[in-house]
Amino acid sequence: MRQESVVHRPHPALRPYVAAAVGYAHEGFPPGEHLGLPSPWLTLVLTLDEPLVMAAHPDPAQAPGSFDALVGGLHTRPARIVHPGRQAGIQLSLTPAGARALLGVPAGALASTDVHLADLLGRGAAELVDRVRAAPGWTGRFAVLEAGLLRRLGDDALPAGVAEAWRLTTASAGRLRVDDVAARIGWSPRHLQQRFRAETGLGPKEAARVVRFDHARRALAGRISAGRPADLAGLAAAGGFADQAHLTREWRAFSGLSPTRWLAAEFGYVQDTAALDAALSPA
Repeated sequence: MRQESVVHRPHPALRPYVAAAVGYAHEGFPPGEHLGLPSPWLTLVLTLDEPLVMAAHPDPAQAPGSFDALVGGLHTRPARIVHPGRQAGIQLSLTPAGARALLGVPAGALASTDVHLADLLGRGAAELVDRVRAAPGWTGRFAVLEAGLLRRLGDDALPAGVAEAWRLTTASAGRLRVDDVAARIGWSPRHLQQRFRAETGLGPKEAARVVRFDHARRALAGRISAGRPADLAGLAAAGGFADQAHLTREWRAFSGLSPTRWLAAEFGYVQDTAALDAALSPA
């Protein structure tokens, strides 16, 4: 069994738009499924070998499909990814601002959907995938990918009020009440709801829940990777949940599984979650 996760620090010009960059290569696993869980980032995946096979998308109305390069919007339901026992690629975690600056669309246009990168970038997407695959080693792959993204970098910024609401929500780890967020930016809660959802695809309350869940998921993965006990009660208290039962309800809502069942089902991918946590940490 081989499991490799490589953290890359994005180019300074890309850091407002790319929250994390991780290369991964897994082989020797039993064929099965992997869950793509809700997070505060859009997902950009470039595969290095076989296509990414999506058995189910966050929007159950979207048909299954295969992707050489995928962009997934913000969502509140899990995706199901089928694998033959091996996977290799690069995953970027894009901020909502990154959707506009790098892909040319608001994140709200991609909510709960997975699209081919070519649907957004045209023929240049296939050329970018080919160049990344041909590059030598992880350093070369990341360099090629970043060069392609830097050429696309635009100045299409998030509306200021939505950008500040997003910053407040993520900086507070999802603990700031929606009414407080609205008050801090000088909007009514209703206006915040409308503008925030149109731009990101999530309502402010949904976004706060996703942020809390993501923090808890990465914290749990970090504990297990370090050989520490799960301590779900302590995890709930530290993460702003009312109690362990609240944590479990949210985990089931976002993953379809309890925390312990998620660990059992996704144990082989816990290292990737820990790598993402390292990628998100300031250098």
